[in-house]
Amino acid sequence: MREAMPDTLSFDDFIAACQRPLRRSLRVNTLKISVTDFLEQVAPYGWQLTPIPWCPEGFWIERDNEDELPLGSTAEHLSGLFYIQEASSMLPVAALFADGNAPQRVMDMAAAPGSKTTQMAARMENLGAILANEYSASRVKVLHANLSRCGASNVALTHFDGRVFGAALPESFDAILLDAPCSGEGVVRKDPDALRNWSPASNQEIAATQRALIESTIHALRPGGVLVYSTCTLNRDENHQVLRWLLERYPDAVEVEPLGDLFPGAGRALTPEGWLHVFPQIFDCEGFFVARLRKTAALDPLPAPDFRVGKFPFTPLRGKPLSEVENAAARVGLVWDDRLQLWERDKELWLFPTEMVPLFGKVRFSRCGLRLAERHTKGYRWQHEAIVALASGHAANAFALTAEQAEEWFRGRDIFPDTLPPDGDVIVTFQNQPLGLAKRVGSRLKNSYPRELVRNGRLFSAAGQNKNPTI
Repeated sequence: MREAMPDTLSFDDFIAACQRPLRRSLRVNTLKISVTDFLEQVAPYGWQLTPIPWCPEGFWIERDNEDELPLGSTAEHLSGLFYIQEASSMLPVAALFADGNAPQRVMDMAAAPGSKTTQMAARMENLGAILANEYSASRVKVLHANLSRCGASNVALTHFDGRVFGAALPESFDAILLDAPCSGEGVVRKDPDALRNWSPASNQEIAATQRALIESTIHALRPGGVLVYSTCTLNRDENHQVLRWLLERYPDAVEVEPLGDLFPGAGRALTPEGWLHVFPQIFDCEGFFVARLRKTAALDPLPAPDFRVGKFPFTPLRGKPLSEVENAAARVGLVWDDRLQLWERDKELWLFPTEMVPLFGKVRFSRCGLRLAERHTKGYRWQHEAIVALASGHAANAFALTAEQAEEWFRGRDIFPDTLPPDGDVIVTFQNQPLGLAKRVGSRLKNSYPRELVRNGRLFSAAGQNKNPTI
């Protein structure tokens, strides 16, 4: 670390920062609520929220009572109004959108658990499409759960080694984020065991993987497109040297776009090359590295991939079948526009991002867009992820729950309201946010909350939060 650190920084300050507890932070999910409305809604809790300079939706959070309800158990988190995200990890997406342009097709090459993917979806306002790739199969489920909770509808999931994309999808993306696997030297404040298996040899092995990934990335990027390379480590082998390797390999096709003006104070972490080398003592956060590159020319294609994709198993709905589904969905409060297209497989109905359709048949998708419904003999069984992403808390069939009832909903239990809604499907809401779809059965509302999302333990109602559902 002494060798990696510039002379302007103190090594003693670095050690002291690594030994301090990490400041907690969150990012408001503007797909569901504006920052102004969020701050108004949580004002009664007494949270001390300090703006994060590089993310207008990000805040460091302090709470007076350390025994207070965990942030992940608050109603606002469960309904997707905010994402618990470390402050420095918000930097890569800020760098990706630094020029204010809205790319139409984006890739997040190492996406789980979804903090940056959901941040990108919010910045894009669910327009265009994001291909979110995750190499680890065990993490794809968590990635999907976070996308669903946040109402991100423009995302397609893949499960590949990222090295395939340069050959499989050459020059297909307007912007790519490569938050590369790394040695994790910057996360010791969160995880004291992060460097238990650290070694210089391991850094070199990881850097070799990073070089292969960034080469794949630059081939998958369109000429004129933007690549952001980031890690949560601090050594130069995995950061500076990887980028220098790429620039030397493609000197006529890649150039650096300096990040010194990304936010006030960015110069404190700026390298001579224009990259951000964020040691934890600079902004009192995790250590991070971020670089922004622009592809300036087309590259010769890589050899074609040797895997088979197979026939795409869905077909688009058109004409009368399409109208029938759209009308049925509208009756339960689900509407969408032409940024999503309706496709069918057997009895499954899916909404795919229109911008992703040209990639069908080129790679295999784990999931794509939103699972809207399943056909059955009596009509349609609408899916939870579509309700959360497409329904409105102000729909004609919305039914507001009390805090106690909303807690019961998140526990997977049926609701027994004093006043029943009309027969049929109702969108149950809390704080004007859709929680799911319920059907009235006698004197109860039958719970359809997915079993894998059911929560146990202490939740918001027990803590006395949010007694008024109209906050």
